Amino acid sequence: MTLQGKVVICLLDDEFEDLELWYPVYRVREEGAVVLFAGPEKGRTHIGKYGVPAKADMSFDEINSTEIDGLLVPGGWAPDKLRRYPKVLKVVQELDTARKPIGQICHAGWVLISAKILTGRKVTSTPGIRDDMENAGATWIDEPVVVDGNLISSRRPPDLPPYAKAFVDALRES
Repeated sequence: MTLQGKVVICLLDDEFEDLELWYPVYRVREEGAVVLFAGPEKGRTHIGKYGVPAKADMSFDEINSTEIDGLLVPGGWAPDKLRRYPKVLKVVQELDTARKPIGQICHAGWVLISAKILTGRKVTSTPGIRDDMENAGATWIDEPVVVDGNLISSRRPPDLPPYAKAFVDALRES
């Protein structure tokens, strides 16, 4: 229970990658942190690519970046939707400026690209968006998890154990 008192927001929209959402959420909760889901509309249930539901505890507009300690961005097709919300991009930028942990896996890199925080950073992602990450100014590394300051990035579901551990470690140290 090393993360008691910490609050993490997990971004939510339809067609998230089920494992990439739930595995880190459970891991962070196991350490005692509160994890809340934020989506376009409070109370709305979103369905993952494989049918697992998750319900938004709050809307994006209700997020106050000064009141949270970290952010999780799951992969799947949800990131392509998430990056279209100005409030999501603003929260990502504010958390990056505050050096708070931001975890992103697989296609979640699209959200960080649209938030324009990747210039000069080292990251990984699904190989399918490698060019996007590099075109956004990042150095892409083919490793299970890459930590660059407050950014914790990972490639795909088989990399979830080291990704979740790295995110918990970063949250513990923040």
